[in-house]
Amino acid sequence: MDAEFWNNRFATPQYIYGEAPNAFVAEMASQIPAGPVLCLAEGEGRNAVHLATLGHRVTAVDQSEAGLAKARRLAAASGVEIETVTADLEDFAIEPGVWAGIVATFAHLPPAIRCKVHAQAVRGLQPDGVFILEAYTPAQLAFDTGGPKSPELLMTLAGLCDELAELELLVGREIERDVIEGDGHTGRGAVVQVFARRHE
Repeated sequence: MDAEFWNNRFATPQYIYGEAPNAFVAEMASQIPAGPVLCLAEGEGRNAVHLATLGHRVTAVDQSEAGLAKARRLAAASGVEIETVTADLEDFAIEPGVWAGIVATFAHLPPAIRCKVHAQAVRGLQPDGVFILEAYTPAQLAFDTGGPKSPELLMTLAGLCDELAELELLVGREIERDVIEGDGHTGRGAVVQVFARRHE
């Protein structure tokens, strides 16, 4: 699932994953401290735009320029601005100590890259900054409602606790929920949700 794959997928006026933010991001957004927010693998911009409407300065990173073009259009339609960066997360460097919040929803990466990105995310947070993540778990393979088909791209709470060990875990759960996010994610899903804070 490289940039060409996502550019082709997003090459439609329709927002594949909807225009509304991820439900877990929306639930946790009020607990992000004031300050800049980084949205990883942000796709068409639904989370970034929502957080910008709450007053955050938001940077959205994705490897798909087509997705980010739609993100900018969604921001303009919502009366806000976001910064967009076209980059593969394998190559993107998260600035240390900069971010009040870092958000990653359904950013399914190969394990080595995921560990690198999560380590950078931990260091990228300001003191009291928060990390918000939702991803599919291996149990998602039993559903036909979205997500990767390769088990190594899926996440578990135990694995995330190891990768984010330096953060204080405030919410950590593996649950089944109805994921209604455009045509790309629609139906019952098995997810892991993490909300964690950095302390000095």
